[in-house]
Amino acid sequence: MQYRTIGSSGLVVSEIAFGCGGNAGLMVRGRHEEQVAIVGRALELGVTYFDNAPDYGDGIAETSLGRVLKTLGARPVLNTKVEIRKENLGDVASHVVRSLEGSLQRLGVDHVDMLQIHNGPSRADPKLEGRSYIQLSLDDFLRPGGALDGIERLKRAGKIAYAGFICRGNDGAEVRALLDTGVFHLINVPYTLFNPTAGRAKPSGLTVDKDFGDVISYARAHGAAAAVYSPLASGYLTDDAVAGRPRHELARAYDLETPASLKLRRRARALTFLSRESGCTLAQAAFRFVLMHSGVAAALGGFSTQAQIEEIVAVSGVPPFSADQMQRLEALWNADFA
Repeated sequence: MQYRTIGSSGLVVSEIAFGCGGNAGLMVRGRHEEQVAIVGRALELGVTYFDNAPDYGDGIAETSLGRVLKTLGARPVLNTKVEIRKENLGDVASHVVRSLEGSLQRLGVDHVDMLQIHNGPSRADPKLEGRSYIQLSLDDFLRPGGALDGIERLKRAGKIAYAGFICRGNDGAEVRALLDTGVFHLINVPYTLFNPTAGRAKPSGLTVDKDFGDVISYARAHGAAAAVYSPLASGYLTDDAVAGRPRHELARAYDLETPASLKLRRRARALTFLSRESGCTLAQAAFRFVLMHSGVAAALGGFSTQAQIEEIVAVSGVPPFSADQMQRLEALWNADFA
């Protein structure tokens, strides 16, 4: 396992990290015994960074990870998050504090190494409703009593060491504004073979649902780093998806025959030259691409089985794709995967 430093924080993490979200399902729907076995194997293989959130199973993933780490007697680098919803806007800072205190209780620790705001920044009022937390206005990040105030309270109390936030796309200017505060050392952002715009300018011919505005490069230049979530694009960048095979029983189910799914599977099939020529799986190729960017501190994997963690950890330290392969990838993007 190779290790990387998160920006200027001095916090060192494994470049393959363990995501506890619901897509893979292990920490939300798995049995304690299989969670212990798979997390234990990840630790044996050198994984030191675990990414969690209260929203993953409504606290279940945090509780599960806390129980597993207690069973194993382990204390890796821990990240969790805060979701800010409409009901919290009256006093965002206090909600940030209360949410983290609940997370600490579920995780069974007295502090976490990284706390992230699970909302992405928005220039306009995102008009939050119900349980939505996708975005948060910059004003609610920055104003007195806003998210940054809550973060500073937790830092002073010794309950968090560093802070970060999530990028949701089409928000490059807002992400830069938050990074300019100097408060944040980590952004979580998707950066994939389907959509590389978080780490470079958008290829001229590529159509994407969201442009992430090369925020990884900006973060790197401003003392921050990226943890890349969903590097497999919700599981579509896998050999199983290309072949139309069903997902693991713990994983979130998708209909692989819808028009949207078929489009993604066709695009994934066009990318298999990277795995075929490299003698690896498509999932390994997808992680290899992510780790080629010097602004990435960690690629977050969602793992349902021990075999999956072993497959992805094997990517750590592998050389980048060749110049010829990157040229063909660029041509594929510019042709919009035609």
